[in-house]
Amino acid sequence: MKTRTKLVHGGTRRSQYNEVSEAIFLTQGFVYESAEAAEARFIEAGADEFIYARYGNPTVAMFEERIAALEGAEDAFATASGMAAVSGALTAMLRAGDHVVSARALFGSCLYVLEEVLSRFGVEVTFVDGTDLDQWRAAIRPDTRAVFFETVANPTLEVVDVAAVAEIAHAAGALVVVDNVFATPVFSQVIAQGADVVVYSATKHIDGQGRCLGGVILGSREFIRKTLEPYMKHTGGALSPFNAWVMLKGLETIDLRVRAQSQGAQAIAEALAGDGRARVIYPGLAAHPQHALALRQMGQGGTVLSLDIAGGQAAAFRFLNALEIVLISNNLGDAKSIVTHPATTTHQRLSPERKAALGITPGLVRLSVGLEDPEDLIADLRRALDAAAG
Repeated sequence: MKTRTKLVHGGTRRSQYNEVSEAIFLTQGFVYESAEAAEARFIEAGADEFIYARYGNPTVAMFEERIAALEGAEDAFATASGMAAVSGALTAMLRAGDHVVSARALFGSCLYVLEEVLSRFGVEVTFVDGTDLDQWRAAIRPDTRAVFFETVANPTLEVVDVAAVAEIAHAAGALVVVDNVFATPVFSQVIAQGADVVVYSATKHIDGQGRCLGGVILGSREFIRKTLEPYMKHTGGALSPFNAWVMLKGLETIDLRVRAQSQGAQAIAEALAGDGRARVIYPGLAAHPQHALALRQMGQGGTVLSLDIAGGQAAAFRFLNALEIVLISNNLGDAKSIVTHPATTTHQRLSPERKAALGITPGLVRLSVGLEDPEDLIADLRRALDAAAG
């Protein structure tokens, strides 16, 4: 089946009522026909046998199978949020004494997991410039257990060469774990390019309408069921059945939505690229340092762009406050266009020196392009740039 067909029909389980829309199995437990049946299921549950919603649920399983089919992964485990996916994927495979190499340009919460949580439990983390392959080569050691990076960095939109980093990591026996949110599952080819484990915040493009939290971890069946599942089911990071149903409905339209959003982002980036009041950062522009790599890995520039507004934080705040269509919020991948100021929100806990090193300037704003008419958004952004200029 082609992508859009898989997104509508993949993983469907119908009850005895043969419903059209997938059923929500809003239950935390399941009944056994006998004590012997309960014993057998705890020893080894079949594909359509469930024990407890923390371990698995029919609605959640439908979402896992559908997103795995889209991603080209053998298996998936759905989680309560995107950060549950990031922390679960890393913590499940690591233990004290292990070494991880990570790109330093990351979402603020990802940095917290790597810097604070993993180090607290004896995992050593080395940070590198994700775009510099020589730094990856120098940092990876014989005891490196995993490498981690965002395929497109949040919010500076640096693009990491997945295939090249995977080759370096695999030569040392390390697993490649990627956060692929900005690339989206629609434009993703990261497993084919060498990624071993892929994580998404389903809260973003998969839901796509600002309703529910969720996440998902994808990889080989052995990793998902032997390494990840025991950790996740005992630590409680499972996705709720209702949220899984919302994500299933989101998957039905994600291909249409994300392609329209990416086209809108490209139009906006091109329209504002010559405006001297803001530097436009977007992988779909030829001026982007990794433009060719982005097109090779994704085929398009994605749904998010950043603007570095002249005049610093004060000008950036005037810009945000003047917007009439674009909303100020810290989510992304929504049907509604959303803008945020990373230095004072998602990355506010970082020191000024760390922000500067990451390229998070006082004037930087991140724009997630929604489904509004691009001409309306361009007009709104230009009005806001007028206000930013004072």
